[in-house]
Amino acid sequence: MRSNKQKKLEAKGWKIGSASDFLKLSPEEEAYIELKLSLCKTLKRLRTKKHLSQNDLAKMIKSSQSRVAKMEAGDSSVSLDLVIRSLFSVGVSKKDLAKAVSSAT
Repeated sequence: MRSNKQKKLEAKGWKIGSASDFLKLSPEEEAYIELKLSLCKTLKRLRTKKHLSQNDLAKMIKSSQSRVAKMEAGDSSVSLDLVIRSLFSVGVSKKDLAKAVSSAT
């Protein structure tokens, strides 16, 4: 946000902050969310790179297309374990997984 716009909003009583400020997330919670979103983004990128549909991936991991869609959206109902197992199913290497983890920070 431009600084002049931020100053005008603050002058009118608005409080400026991040999503983690608004949700009162701890640094650990914020890091976990960033990690999960990074892994979910990597899953979608690899799935599309391999020309797999969500339905194809769902069959590979013995799940449903809607569950794959939730994974790719970073839905909170999806476990990190399922996301990581799905990444391995599309052929992610440990090195690529480490890159996805490191890009979350």
